[in-house]
Amino acid sequence: MDLDHARTVAVEAAEAAGALLREGMRGAVGVRAKGEAGDVVTDLDLASEKLLLERILTAYPSHTVIAEESGLVGAAGGEWTWLVDPLDGTNNVAIGLPAYVVGVALCRGGRPVLGVVHDPVSDHTWSAVRGRGALSAPAGSSSGVRLAPPYAPSPHGPLLAWTQGYGVRRDDATVRGLRSALELNARRVLQLWAPLLAWAMLARGDIDGIVGYRAEAVDLPAGALLAREAGIEIRALDGGPFEECIDGTADDRSFVAAHPRAVPALLAVLGLDG
Repeated sequence: MDLDHARTVAVEAAEAAGALLREGMRGAVGVRAKGEAGDVVTDLDLASEKLLLERILTAYPSHTVIAEESGLVGAAGGEWTWLVDPLDGTNNVAIGLPAYVVGVALCRGGRPVLGVVHDPVSDHTWSAVRGRGALSAPAGSSSGVRLAPPYAPSPHGPLLAWTQGYGVRRDDATVRGLRSALELNARRVLQLWAPLLAWAMLARGDIDGIVGYRAEAVDLPAGALLAREAGIEIRALDGGPFEECIDGTADDRSFVAAHPRAVPALLAVLGLDG
């Protein structure tokens, strides 16, 4: 498997989907309810996903794809599985807020080996191949700049992002405890409704950390791999090892992520340092 070629396929597909979304945002966006928890889906989600599926399956017809709207495409349990988030930030788009990205990951045996995040608003793309670092590049560029966010603590506390899965109940006691600790101790807590955008910000060094609780499986691997390859450390909420696999439980997708020197303080902020 040529992962450099896979990266090219994924980047070009994500950027084409991003151009479709950007153009679509100039007109009326068709929005309808999705599920029973107040979530929504737009015509742009579906159009972007159709484009991404066509690009990926044309290049890799024997691979499996798990897409946010279509679900499983192909046989489950194969060696290679693509994860497609065609519009991360749908709720933002639905209200006209330009904070959304496209995410693509390739997993081998359930473990991500390639992650791509494209921001149509800034027309910028971040990508990572496991063991080869993370790159930042303008859309259409054949090269990029290596990401390596510095350790830059603030005397006023960390700037953090929060993400949680759609299925988490509003009255979940763990969420209430974690959110309360963050609000008391962090400088700011962002909830962007676009977790892949938060992962890109962490990999760039724009924010100090992310706390996730039962995060969604389709977007976590691409973002987590991007951040890890930029030098970010990710731990489970008990402070133990964390692996961004696609076949774990919802609780397996709960984590803290920050610069390695900042992780102990972040666990302490949350009262998770034992």
